[in-house]
Amino acid sequence: MSNRRSESRPDAKSAGPQRGHTEDEALTETMEKMKLSNEKKKQAAARKKDPKRAISYAAERVIGSGSFGVVYQATVLGSGETVAIKKVLQDRRFKNRELKILGKLKHPCVVALKHCFYTKGEKTDDVYLNLVMEYIPETIHRTLRNHTKAKKLVSIMYTKLYIYQVARALAYIHSQGVGHRDIKPQNLLLDPKTHVTKVCDFGSAKVLVQGQPNVAYICSRYYRAPELVFEATEYTTRIDVWSMGCVFAELLLGNPLFPGDSGIDQLIEIIKILGTPGPEEIYAMNPNNTAFNFPQIGPHSWEKVFRNKAPPDAIDLISRLLRYDPQARLSAFETLAHPFFDDLRQPNVKLPNGKKMPEIFNWTKEEVEQMERMSLTSKLVPVHMREEFNFKWLTPK
Repeated sequence: MSNRRSESRPDAKSAGPQRGHTEDEALTETMEKMKLSNEKKKQAAARKKDPKRAISYAAERVIGSGSFGVVYQATVLGSGETVAIKKVLQDRRFKNRELKILGKLKHPCVVALKHCFYTKGEKTDDVYLNLVMEYIPETIHRTLRNHTKAKKLVSIMYTKLYIYQVARALAYIHSQGVGHRDIKPQNLLLDPKTHVTKVCDFGSAKVLVQGQPNVAYICSRYYRAPELVFEATEYTTRIDVWSMGCVFAELLLGNPLFPGDSGIDQLIEIIKILGTPGPEEIYAMNPNNTAFNFPQIGPHSWEKVFRNKAPPDAIDLISRLLRYDPQARLSAFETLAHPFFDDLRQPNVKLPNGKKMPEIFNWTKEEVEQMERMSLTSKLVPVHMREEFNFKWLTPK
């Protein structure tokens, strides 16, 4: 699912006072705002008294669709809040895995589930699950497409910011034992004003348990890890790290790194750059599929792949994410500590447009515990924020 939109028409009121804006009009506008504010307070109070009280929504437009169902942009009646509603056909025999996973995830870089409800379909037995989530108007996919049309590349600072937030989201998701299994630009929401980035669409997500088989045909092709192409059924959350590396490369290049037309063609595209995998790498990807017969091709230099479109630290990070052996890839949490992101940790750093950076160091308790276990606290917490960090997390309460 992706909360994708078209650009909204600017609100004339936001541009400042208009000509002919009389005192009466100003008073009327103020009264309307007060009415809306009071209505919001009444609804909030009513929900507090009766949590099961029905909430009504008005669907405005379709913002995404696919084999999973449809995603609508909608408005909460009464409060006026804009939300995204993902409507999927519910199999009565099974619990919805996406609902279960989203219900337990709570992180600044993961799309928030606000509510859910069921509706009946046209057929008697059809029941639809409606997942109500926060609405974020853009995606990294749309941003990439707009830059391609303008024959421009995404700024390296924005690339740092977006991938850092994706890595942070994955580090948290993986710490919960969950594999997203469909990381791609379309599933990375982006607020164009604040540049907050959030992972969405958990329709393919699953709790990955060692020793338990999983389907190999998963994840969109351009971002599919090689172990999946090798039909591995016992894989780990490192498939998401590979996908993140592919998105990272696409932000740097302006086009997909491995644009395969089929499963086997996807492997050929990977081999063109990484070279033919050795026997140990094949075994690491899938010990049950070693019948591999490709001509021996040497790896392509990453410097030549990016043709001066990426700084050395970006190339170094890419080389550590896109590796055949899943365990040789950096984990999502280790990715956060890479020097490529050091600029984000500098005091007084701002967005390329001169505006304030979004909050990316609002650590959760789980993240603090994980960075301490991995001895990464000194690397991940910016120097200018350590006193505040120590007081909040390390001072005995």
